[in-house]
Amino acid sequence: MKKSYHIINYGCQMNESDAEHFAGQLEDMGYAYNPDFHQADVILINTCCVRESAEKKILGKIGEMKAVKAAHPQKVICVTGCMAQKSGKKLLTTYPQVDLLIGTAHVNNFRGILESYLAGRKHAQHIFTDLEQIPEEFEGNFVRKSSFSAWVPIMYGCNNFCTYCIVPYVRGRERSRSKENIIAEITKAVGLGYKEFTLLGQNVNSYGKDSGAQDAFSDLLTAVDAIPGVERVRYMTSHPRDMDEEVVKAVAESKHICHHFHIPVQSGSNKIIKAMNRGYTREKYLGLVKLIRSYVPDAVITTDLIVGFPGETQEDFEDTLKLLEEVSYDVAYTFIYSKRSGTPAAKMANQVPQEIKQERLEQLMAVQNKHSLKHNEKLVGRTLEVLVEGPSHNNPLVWSGRTDGNKLVLWPKGQDNFVIGSKLNIKIEAAQTWLLKGRPSYE
Repeated sequence: MKKSYHIINYGCQMNESDAEHFAGQLEDMGYAYNPDFHQADVILINTCCVRESAEKKILGKIGEMKAVKAAHPQKVICVTGCMAQKSGKKLLTTYPQVDLLIGTAHVNNFRGILESYLAGRKHAQHIFTDLEQIPEEFEGNFVRKSSFSAWVPIMYGCNNFCTYCIVPYVRGRERSRSKENIIAEITKAVGLGYKEFTLLGQNVNSYGKDSGAQDAFSDLLTAVDAIPGVERVRYMTSHPRDMDEEVVKAVAESKHICHHFHIPVQSGSNKIIKAMNRGYTREKYLGLVKLIRSYVPDAVITTDLIVGFPGETQEDFEDTLKLLEEVSYDVAYTFIYSKRSGTPAAKMANQVPQEIKQERLEQLMAVQNKHSLKHNEKLVGRTLEVLVEGPSHNNPLVWSGRTDGNKLVLWPKGQDNFVIGSKLNIKIEAAQTWLLKGRPSYE
């Protein structure tokens, strides 16, 4: 029987992209996907360690593999990703059922690692977590989840060292891919029918700076926009400190780059922004918002916010509420600060009590929900172009898609046959806080 694999993936979009790379290498080796990890010959757990709560959940899944390995000793258990990078040999000592521990720099040479292990078949654990290794270019076949939308890493690592974040310690310093390789990957994907591309990096605005290039990200955006067959271009994540006018101009002057700007502010208090080591001020951030809206009047602006960072007073929190009112985001992704061991913030004094953090989160969400609904209500009566994603997860008779501004739109299927990955005009009839509802318009 053909050998099979199963990937259990946790974490961010970069992890989703990494999982596609792992799957591609496994299928190039002749393995087929198996939906049941108990039956798979290779089980790969791609991990995340941004939050300790997520790490505990993942450790539970790794622990579950003890019985699986005992029942079938020839199975290969691989643990990859950020937790593998962070925990290293300690994880292998605690979980002897793990055969291969592979860090974040070895995603694209996974096939060689696995083939070497299988050739020896020694009952020894192997660890690959050196961050000096620069990820190789991926030359295999991708196994992408989507048939029309593709993740495209443009760089690896992060140089920012925000005091609450573990990423620089597990992803390493910034390393940019060449523009030629990125263009080649996208061009090949267009030939396979892909239409929407999301350029990935921990801080895409730093693209190319590791080699001394200036305006490299705006130049890359312009080059990707010009590739025949590309219909939508997105990117994540931007750091407000490094986003500049050239990037905003590139978006404004493009044909295919989405008018969606995700610019995480994290806090509206200069004191907290400084304590987070974010590298900008509230005033500079507001200047960036003003710049975006001057070039792209219809811009959809979203953000990330953390409440309860160590030392956050009620006055600091009120500064964040005032920022929400001043900017009026379309969406804000809100989080309660939680300690992440290995980061400076975890050792800071004046940790905010959990009950206060929860109260602040609820206040923040109430304010933001008001703005989200207001922005969506302005779209009622308009006809918007959406990229069809397929039936809704909750109801196969309702279909879903996203606008250029990344707003979720739902509509009834009726007697129409919609093509996943195609564009469709939807007349908006109703607005909710997180989504829009409408009907196809064929006028």
